[in-house]
Amino acid sequence: MIKECDVTEVKTKIDAGDNFQFIDCRELPEWIDARIPGATFLPLSEFEAKYQDVLKDKDQDIVIYCRSGKRSLNACMFLLSKGYTNLTNVEGGIISWIQSGYPTQNG
Repeated sequence: MIKECDVTEVKTKIDAGDNFQFIDCRELPEWIDARIPGATFLPLSEFEAKYQDVLKDKDQDIVIYCRSGKRSLNACMFLLSKGYTNLTNVEGGIISWIQSGYPTQNG
């Protein structure tokens, strides 16, 4: 099952120090431009080749975001097909994060 959450819920999880794997599945130019602090870079274009290196525990809480929520949903669906059980797609992606006034990193 794939859950949906909004950026406020993600911010709350980060601030609380919750144990979850936070994945940014956008591409490198987007990652360099702006990213949510604490996220791990795993671009959708390389997802199938590299997901097992990054996401070792199929039962861990995994939260995925992209620009608007479409690519991250695709990433969640892919992981679901591989037996991952605790997946959350961030609705609105980094666009909503920035619109909410939350901090980003770049470089």
